[in-house]
Order: sequence, then C-alpha cells, then structure tokens
Amino acid sequence: MSTRTQRLRDYLTHARFEVLPLRGVVEQARYLPASTTVTVTSSPTKGVDATLDTAARLRDEGFHAVPHLAARMITDRAHLSELVDRCARWGLSEVFVVAGDAQSPAGEFPDSLSLLRAMDELGIRPSRVGITGYPETHAFISDAATIQATDEKSRYADYIVSQICYDPDTIASWVKALRARGVTLPVHIGAPGAVDPTKLLRISMKIGLGDSMRFLRKQHGVVTKLLSRYTPENLFDELSPYIVDDAYGIVGWHLFTFNEITKTQQCLQDMAARMQEVPA
Repeated sequence: MSTRTQRLRDYLTHARFEVLPLRGVVEQARYLPASTTVTVTSSPTKGVDATLDTAARLRDEGFHAVPHLAARMITDRAHLSELVDRCARWGLSEVFVVAGDAQSPAGEFPDSLSLLRAMDELGIRPSRVGITGYPETHAFISDAATIQATDEKSRYADYIVSQICYDPDTIASWVKALRARGVTLPVHIGAPGAVDPTKLLRISMKIGLGDSMRFLRKQHGVVTKLLSRYTPENLFDELSPYIVDDAYGIVGWHLFTFNEITKTQQCLQDMAARMQEVPA
C-alpha cells in the first residue's frame, strides 16, 4: 500500500465524531473504537450542563471527549470560569468554542471571539481549543466579517473545523485562502456522516447553505434526490488530492453524525475496506 493510500485510510480510521447530548448517545458511542475523539454539541434546548455531563460520561467510557462551549449560553466570566474548571476536574482537556444557536446572548458573550478573548484574559484556557470555519457564505454574517472573525479567532485556537459544505472546490479554495492570509492552524474537514437524507436536507436549509445547495442543484438537478445519494465517500474522494497535499494543512475528518453514530462508523469502515491502491 502506498504512503498516500495509507494516509487516506488513517484519516478514515481517526475521524472525529460530533454528537448531540441526547438520551442513549453514550450507549451508541460504544460502537466506536476506543480513544475516538467525540465532540458534544451545545444547544439552548438542552443547556450547557447536558453538554458537559455527556462529555464526562463519554470520557469515562474511554473516549477523548470534547464539549462545545456556546458563547451565547454563558452568562459572564464567573460562569465561564466555573465551566472551564468543571471541565478540568472531569478530565476534559479540550473544548470547542462556538457562538451557539440562542437567539440572544445570555450575558456578555455575543460571539465565540468574545469568549475566546475572555478565556485568554482570565488565564483559564484549556490545553486545546477548536473553532469553526466557514468555507462559504454564512447565513447571517457577511463574508468580510466572517473572514475577519476567523483570522482573529485563530489567534486563540489550536485547530479549525469547517462547517458543512458539499462543494469540494469551495472547501479547497477556502483552505487555500486561509493559508494565503497567514492562518496556519490545522483544518479538520466537517462533513455529514451517514445521515437520513430528509434530516440532512432540513439541517442544510436551516444553517443556510445557499452556495452548497446551488451546487447540489447544478450537479444533480433536484436537491432531495441528490441528498438521498449523499455519502461521506463522495466528498472524501473529491477532496483526496488536497488532503494529501501538505500545503493545505488538512489533518482529518470531523463527522457531523446527528447521532447516526453506528451508521456513520460502518460507512467509514466500508470505505476503508473498499479503498484500492491508487498510483502515487
């Protein structure tokens, strides 16, 4: 097996899995290999405690658990310090900072950048911190503001996970633009796992993937028909040349499972098994 093929297989076998803190998720996660990185989302409906509690249970199961800290759900610096302290006590050495889905901030943190700055000023930064990047137009933020925010957030982070994007060329161009601006953080490519197509369509529309949806229509005619054909393998194959090109600094996959954990892991196993020797 060539070094290139082995590298691509390694990305499959070491993918990160994102889950929702819902009932039964820890039991489902037991299907994953030991020490898999599992990130836990944070939402206004479940609250930050559900996120941390689920992450702690996953950590106890032997996974590298990463709770999301949603800025708009944290009231003030005292609350932030308490959450970070709880993470440390529970052996959660890494966090993923997001703005969050709350319509209005609960306190002094309207966005992820303000939370990152506060952690830095308070001297309570965990060992590793991840942030989100947007390969295409954000639903609510201008391109210029998104670029500026990403560049500023990168000063406080260790890696970036890209938001869902179905167009491999857009993803590659975005990473290339990051590097041109001097952002050198490793990038994990965010992609849906083996998710029910109806759910995937609903989520894609909710998060405002305008450019991606237009790309899908152009490529396949009808969005719902295309999404019914979506598998991580399609995107993986298209991005393979960039993944193995060190200039892009792509270090792996981040699968948004929406708790379709078993199906997503089985999909990755099948992909690895089918992977053929590719000429270097």
